[in-house]
Amino acid sequence: MSAVVRPRARSGLWPALGFTLLALAISLLAYVLAGLGKRGHVPVTVGLYGSIFAVGYLAAWLAIRRLAPGADPALFPTAAVLVGLGFAVIFRLSGGLAAEQATWIALGLAAFCATLFLVRDHRQLDAYTYTIGLAGLVLLLLPIVPGIGREINGARLWVRVGPVGFQPSELGKVLIAVFLASYLAEKRELLRVATRTLGPLRLPPARHLMPVLLAWGASLAILFLQRDLGASLLYFGVFVVMLWVAAGRFAYLAVGGLLFSLGAWLGYRAFEHVQLRVDVWLHALDPDKVFAQGYGQLAQAWFGMATGGLVGTGLGRGSPGLIPFAATDFIFAAIGEELGLLGTAAVLLLYVTLVGKALRTALACPDAFGRLLATGLATTVALQTFVIVGGITRVIPLTGVTLPFVSYGGSSLVSNFVLLALLVRIDAGPAPPDAWRPGRRT
Repeated sequence: MSAVVRPRARSGLWPALGFTLLALAISLLAYVLAGLGKRGHVPVTVGLYGSIFAVGYLAAWLAIRRLAPGADPALFPTAAVLVGLGFAVIFRLSGGLAAEQATWIALGLAAFCATLFLVRDHRQLDAYTYTIGLAGLVLLLLPIVPGIGREINGARLWVRVGPVGFQPSELGKVLIAVFLASYLAEKRELLRVATRTLGPLRLPPARHLMPVLLAWGASLAILFLQRDLGASLLYFGVFVVMLWVAAGRFAYLAVGGLLFSLGAWLGYRAFEHVQLRVDVWLHALDPDKVFAQGYGQLAQAWFGMATGGLVGTGLGRGSPGLIPFAATDFIFAAIGEELGLLGTAAVLLLYVTLVGKALRTALACPDAFGRLLATGLATTVALQTFVIVGGITRVIPLTGVTLPFVSYGGSSLVSNFVLLALLVRIDAGPAPPDAWRPGRRT
């Protein structure tokens, strides 16, 4: 471990509490408006769901106050607004899904507090490099295990054990980011050495390029074994960005881009469902194809967002139920229909704020492991948001990833709260020695 880093000065009671209460007010207001628009009266479950949000958000604020007092006061509230808005849209779509999502929100907030309590110093994780990496790899490959793996919509991402189904890759992406941060922090000096030239690029020795090739091979394995282009793009993209930050050489970005293009071409040639998604991307509004299987989903999402216009139809007043998978893959389109262009712009600005604060955390962190970990976590949120929003808006072919903190899904929500807790811990520095620590004080 590097030298001891002193915790930052307390950010103040009122800014953090004020931002948290504002996030709580926005979340509850969105939920009530969705109920009024859908049913014409305040939802009868306002007391139940309101108490879950109030207790959960205030418990998270108290945990930050005691365990990470130096953290940015707006980091958690920014994510909390996204969670509340996502819940309101899911409640508007289905009361049953909202009940499940409320349970996952409570579990996610508990995981957030538990992560802050267990990880008192982010550098603790640096001591378990290969253990964490192995655990992340196992989680990524778990869906291909016969008997428990499940294939849905052409991608094998789910694991079902008895009545419980989840996506292990969601937590795996956090563990892989921790592993890469630890590995690259140790090898960063070797990765900066350039002894070979390839045209205008200066490259390190071949043995130091092996991590790039291994990451490329792992992303291809995910693509070919799980048939998931989105996850393959996410993992490889996060690795290339972290490698570039660690080594500071543009050559890694160039080589990574070439390898990704080659992998995408191989996936397109090998799998029919990848070819279908590319065809949908190119011809989503073709009158001859728009009602064919697979084509109408993206077209319906576009029709919904067009209906929303500038300010939207209002929460609970549109017809987002006509959009396929509106609570998961296409929730951004549902937001566009009922909150309009202004609503979707506000959501994107919240992500810009969250990612920007995470990158600021990386710049301010004094140790290499913390800088790389914060960069990797920020890149994970940014890339995942870009992949799903870019797919819905036809910037890139649509892939089946969730919108962080917003989409319905327990695995994604809980893992994103763990990710957020790690960012809060890195931003705040080590926990004070007397912060809810059992036994002797150190």
